[in-house]
Amino acid sequence: MINDEETALAGAADTQPATPGDRLRSALRGINQTDRDAVLAWLASRASIWVVAGAVGWLFAANGLVVPLLDRWQQWDFHHFWGIALYGYGGEPTGVPNEAFFPGFPGLLAVGAELGIRHVVVGLLVSFIAGAVAAVALARLGDLDGGVGTGRVAVIMWVFAPAAIFLAAPYTESLFLGLAFPAWLSARRGRWVYAGLLAAAACTVRVSGAFLAIALVVQWLTSSGKRWSDLPWLAVPVLPLAGWMIYLRATTGDWLAWLHAQAEEWHRQFTPPWDTFANTWDASFGGTQTPGFAWMFRAEIVAMVIGVALTVAAVPHNAGDGCERFDTTQSLADDGRRAYRLGGAACVHAGRRGG
Repeated sequence: MINDEETALAGAADTQPATPGDRLRSALRGINQTDRDAVLAWLASRASIWVVAGAVGWLFAANGLVVPLLDRWQQWDFHHFWGIALYGYGGEPTGVPNEAFFPGFPGLLAVGAELGIRHVVVGLLVSFIAGAVAAVALARLGDLDGGVGTGRVAVIMWVFAPAAIFLAAPYTESLFLGLAFPAWLSARRGRWVYAGLLAAAACTVRVSGAFLAIALVVQWLTSSGKRWSDLPWLAVPVLPLAGWMIYLRATTGDWLAWLHAQAEEWHRQFTPPWDTFANTWDASFGGTQTPGFAWMFRAEIVAMVIGVALTVAAVPHNAGDGCERFDTTQSLADDGRRAYRLGGAACVHAGRRGG
């Protein structure tokens, strides 16, 4: 009789809903060595960047005046994010049409400010935490597609690439990837609800979220075991994009105010690739730029040639295993090991980040 009662009580306990503490313990048990290595690589890379950021303030002090550490991160696009967090989108408070920037990141800055935290501190914390999440998701993607160890290589290449400096800054790059990488990982695992919700959040941060959403649909179409009931979740990213465009139409009279703002202030527009190449060639060798910028554009041409060559080399490597195999992280890691030896070319993106 006692045994029957104990069994009944144990069964009742098993049917109790999980508490937040139970969910946290379950999540912690799911952390493996690859996850820990990814976080350690992220921390090491961020520590090196902060050491450099601390040192350059003293090395380049003008007239003995050292710029405070946090102020050194308040550069370029951060001023626009900060302006949106303070004043919203009306009146060009930072001197440019701020509709060019999506509201997700400035919204987080505004929330942090309401809690009494400086905007720049909020931005740095968001980038730090989101980057760690992105590193873990990238590591899991690597191991999923290329086997154990691939994810570790992918993360190390990612966090120590020259352009990864922007993942530490209070910009949108880190937050976007902290949503995009987990979205893609969810899709690769067939968890379409999470994929759709994460992609929707990414669409509030950068317009690149729209392309992520399209890629998720392609992934669903080429995946095995897909269910039609999952497809509506991949339409969720349309909601924040539609909401943003409706807001812009109501406030500016222009559905695509964000696109036109980028064209007006930063001269970003759709151009044929041959025109883009011709413009870059002219900037490299036409004498229209200072020597430093000319070399930067030359490095862009080199990086473009390498990228095209690696893409062409990767296509036959993946074509034999079907469409789903085309996104394998293993092939990216294999090609990337060769490309990383030429990693200096990635610095070209750093030189053009100001717009």
